[in-house]
Amino acid sequence: MDVTRLWWVRHGPTHEKAMVGWRDVPADLSDTAALARLDAHLPREAVLVSSDLSRAAATADVLAHGRQRLPHHPGLRELHFGEWDGRTWDDVARSHPELSFAYWDDPGDHRPPGGESWNEASARISAATDALIHAHAGRDLILVAHFGAILTQLQRALGCSGVKVLGHRIENLSVTRIDLGPEGWHVVTINHCP
Repeated sequence: MDVTRLWWVRHGPTHEKAMVGWRDVPADLSDTAALARLDAHLPREAVLVSSDLSRAAATADVLAHGRQRLPHHPGLRELHFGEWDGRTWDDVARSHPELSFAYWDDPGDHRPPGGESWNEASARISAATDALIHAHAGRDLILVAHFGAILTQLQRALGCSGVKVLGHRIENLSVTRIDLGPEGWHVVTINHCP
């Protein structure tokens, strides 16, 4: 089995002060210097795919020149916050004090109203990732996605708890590289900002 290299890229910033899950909020891609550094850091011969949300798709479009671009993939979307999407953290904590605490302090089966649990999101994102790995085994894959999506795959590779993986920072336009080879998962870098 060849090594497949996953270059997880978090989309450009949205400047939102509220929770952003499946709401389609655009990215600010005005920092052309940061985007140029990111583009130069990523392998040119890679296959490029993104979430279907515009903030990820537009970020991927900037990186697409000279790379094989796959159709947007809804399985790579951010965590689905349901009724919490668009609300501030404080507002959610007031309206759902126990649930909102449990959602972040014990990620697993706790689900926001109308949304999905951490475990459901992880299963969705893992299935999408596995399909992409299967279709492009032994290649470099650039996956432009979201904070939560990247963390679910980092948790998978590290074999750690959800609460532990939530301690990692994933900055906008950062790269988290995870390889899959004969020995299993290998985390190469987390939150690298070129």
